[in-house]
Amino acid sequence: MTERANTPEANEPKQDELDMSLGEVNGSIDTPIGNKNTSFWRKVLSFSGPGALVAVGYMDPGNWVTSVSGGAQYKYVLLSIVLISSLIAMMLQYMAGKLGIVKQEDLAQATRKRTNKVGGFILWIITELALMATDIAEVIGGAIALHLLFGWSMIASVLTTAFDVVILLLLMKFGFRKIEAIVMTLILTIIVIFSYLIILANPDWTGVFAGYLPSLQTVSDVAPMGGDSPLTLTLGIIGATVMPHNLYLHSSISQTRKVNHDDQEQVKEAVRFMAWDSNIQLTMAFMVNSMLLILGAALFFGHADQVGTFGSMYNALDDKTIAGAVASPVLSTLFAVALLASGQNSTITGTLTGEVVMAGFIRMRIPMWVRRVVTRGLALLPVIAFTLLYGGSETKLDSLLVFSQVFLSVALPFAMGPLIYFTSSKKIMGEDFVNPKWMIILGWTVFAVLTYLNIKLIVGMF
Repeated sequence: MTERANTPEANEPKQDELDMSLGEVNGSIDTPIGNKNTSFWRKVLSFSGPGALVAVGYMDPGNWVTSVSGGAQYKYVLLSIVLISSLIAMMLQYMAGKLGIVKQEDLAQATRKRTNKVGGFILWIITELALMATDIAEVIGGAIALHLLFGWSMIASVLTTAFDVVILLLLMKFGFRKIEAIVMTLILTIIVIFSYLIILANPDWTGVFAGYLPSLQTVSDVAPMGGDSPLTLTLGIIGATVMPHNLYLHSSISQTRKVNHDDQEQVKEAVRFMAWDSNIQLTMAFMVNSMLLILGAALFFGHADQVGTFGSMYNALDDKTIAGAVASPVLSTLFAVALLASGQNSTITGTLTGEVVMAGFIRMRIPMWVRRVVTRGLALLPVIAFTLLYGGSETKLDSLLVFSQVFLSVALPFAMGPLIYFTSSKKIMGEDFVNPKWMIILGWTVFAVLTYLNIKLIVGMF
């Protein structure tokens, strides 16, 4: 594979397949870029897929508790955080996808290449912990969905999630494009279900639109009796929405499209259509996260203490004293089905990211099934411990899930910092692909604000 044209590092040694990110699928999908007779939308369609895999991480089970609880406790106020988080995500995912296409490196490879061994090792450990936190959310969400749908005991449901590795390995046999199609189908399923729930909930639309306006209340660390502070939920939403592992994933899977890197115009066109795919899919994720919070506000406001867990949300959707006249067993079942779909979707992307991170940071490649067993095993340990220690208490499991999302917010700057630095450097990206000045300023401002809020949260917790 040749290096990209007209970048300062164009004289670097060429990569062989072993050094490629996800080498088995790297550059495996043909696209019509460079063909002037191909329509705009056909080109968009050819690049559609990586954005869906990234968007999955923005609507995984970790979002559910924080978003629904945010709506139930503070009505529509935290919608502004959902909006801001989504806009931040679009900017960061654009940077990540661009890094992958232009440099033919994923974020883990780029970080390893440009940091010393100690710094790279520390960042790898933090990233692996973030992946573990993500997997904890998937285990809890999937296990509770199985428990609600089939009535299995909580420990049996938790252990059953260990076997999703079989599903993933079967999917990998069908090829990467098929995986993208399956993921997009599951995303559409989630959107349809929540659209139906929102229509029945009939929210206060004036309040909804007002909620998208920023408010200082969202960063207050004053918690009501028995509830979470707005700051805790704000960071939980940011951590659940802007996922650090997605930055590594997108920088890798953006390279699945075949691009002639000797042709500068093709590289520019590839970056442009990557951005279209990413922003379209992240808009869908924004819709899902908004609907989760709106649902919490419209149906559960005033009953926050009764909907603090997935199980209580499931039961509340069938309880007319909480959800009102629209309550029915059908709504509860649809909720659990969407939760299960969300967990399985996230499993696919989490495994791919684990391979990218391990190969990128420490140059270790192991069979995907081994990686999946190790990752899921490490995530299962704290979930099983909580399940046994607290007798299967869903409240305790959901508390573990919320704090896993807060940890993701704490880990986010450690992925953001290198990404913003690399893509803002002319030496690394070249004149044509370096971030514009406004994006550099905005990126570092977001980095500084999130870091400050994280420090504030940690000090407050202790």
